[in-house]
Amino acid sequence: RRLVERGVRFVQLFHGGGGGGAWDAHSDVKGNHTTLAAQVDKPIAGLLKDLKRRGLLDETLVVFGTEFGRTPGAEGTGRDHHPQGFCAWLAGGGVKGGITHGATDELGFYAVENPHYLTDIHATVLHQLGLDSRKLEVPGRKRLEIDHGQPIREILA
Repeated sequence: RRLVERGVRFVQLFHGGGGGGAWDAHSDVKGNHTTLAAQVDKPIAGLLKDLKRRGLLDETLVVFGTEFGRTPGAEGTGRDHHPQGFCAWLAGGGVKGGITHGATDELGFYAVENPHYLTDIHATVLHQLGLDSRKLEVPGRKRLEIDHGQPIREILA
């Protein structure tokens, strides 16, 4: 919050360091995720509350996400990587509050309602930042056209 108050335009927080990251629960998913969720729950709520109270949430986009979900089936006491159904949430920064967009089937295996690929989330974030991903490039590396998503307009205020 203090960085945002001082005009820093981009702040990234990462939770769960290590090789695969602490959230990479191929074993003991219940204990692992219970512990890690407890570590981030109150700080995230506090950040959102502070930004809102100070009138900064409208202009600050908060994104909580991952690069994939977890399978609905067990892998021993954990769960494997799963790109077919996962969640992310966005708050503030011109995103509608209090809505759910998308759903998986009853097993949590496939996205069945308003499915999006990860690049749609990227495109949405870039759009809200006033950037066009088609005009961004890393020097010396051409980005393939198939990598571009579309902003998820249904969630924008």
